[in-house]
Amino acid sequence: MITPELLATVAAAARQDPSAAALRQGFGTLHFTECSEDDISPRYRPALDIDTHLLYLISGASGHCLELTNDPAIATGILIAAKADDE
Repeated sequence: MITPELLATVAAAARQDPSAAALRQGFGTLHFTECSEDDISPRYRPALDIDTHLLYLISGASGHCLELTNDPAIATGILIAAKADDE
């Protein structure tokens, strides 16, 4: 479960260093992965928008692969998606 308070704490850390490696060091109990926002299906909405990145919730509930979720009650981690340049 990822509470709004935990998400806000992760977002503050991600503003300093949005790399999954840095966030794993600070939040060892959560899963982190990263990609570009272009890699995300439009059916998922970001949990939070921070400057140059979007944060999405992920779940490992299936026990096999991580998958995106819109449900914070089952979320076990965060996907950090770099915003694409629209230039």
